[in-house]
Amino acid sequence: MNNVDLKLYEKFVNAVTSAESNNYDHLHRRIEELRHSTNVNISLLMTGAFGLGSESGEFQEIVKKVLFQGKPLDEANIFHMKRELGDIIWYWTNSCRALGLDPNDVIAENVTKLESRYPGGKFDVYKSENRQPGDL
Repeated sequence: MNNVDLKLYEKFVNAVTSAESNNYDHLHRRIEELRHSTNVNISLLMTGAFGLGSESGEFQEIVKKVLFQGKPLDEANIFHMKRELGDIIWYWTNSCRALGLDPNDVIAENVTKLESRYPGGKFDVYKSENRQPGDL
């Protein structure tokens, strides 16, 4: 078994981490640069991004407990998931607002992307794993 030197690993992690992640002053400068060079509401974008991650995790936690820990898939837990999905859409909408995107256009673009990926409107495992260039 190989022993890991966590102090050595910590130095490696520090070296491959951006200045903005390692240092608040660098992060602050980057935020200010973005705030003045784009029409994006950076505060709202951060709120949306962090909130989407957090609320998605809360939704996943319920599903995890239902699937792997015996929690019942009952009305109470479905209602809990409904509330978390509401939080997710709230943060999603704020992310759209931050970027100046019409939420209807975001959904339309998603439909266009999926129609292109799955011609005929039918899921295909091969096409889901082997995408065309530019298919994000």
